Amino acid sequence: MSGLAAGTGVDAGALRLTHEPLPVDEVLSGTPTTGTQALASLGEVEIGIWEMTPGTATDTEVDEVFVVLSGHATITFDDPSLPDITVGPGSVVRLAEGQRTTWTVTETLRKIYIA
Repeated sequence: MSGLAAGTGVDAGALRLTHEPLPVDEVLSGTPTTGTQALASLGEVEIGIWEMTPGTATDTEVDEVFVVLSGHATITFDDPSLPDITVGPGSVVRLAEGQRTTWTVTETLRKIYIA
């Protein structure tokens, strides 16, 4: 899929994603992979699907809001003033650009992101 045209739809839970291993310097445990598919753009904003298989990895976030479709994970922040977030289907989360996080995925996590 190259993009979602106006007036069309997609089954976000069934969309097949091509996975790639995460960079070795980001992986803390396991052998997680990620897959992503951009669906649409609204001006400068991208909307897409992102998925990570079980494991633990670090990330530097972009400014985004996401909704979890399936799976479970805990997101911890390098900033000790921010609490850990446990996410599962239906969770809505806002992340800010530049935040350093650690994602511990216990069941393959799929989300729709707006970034």
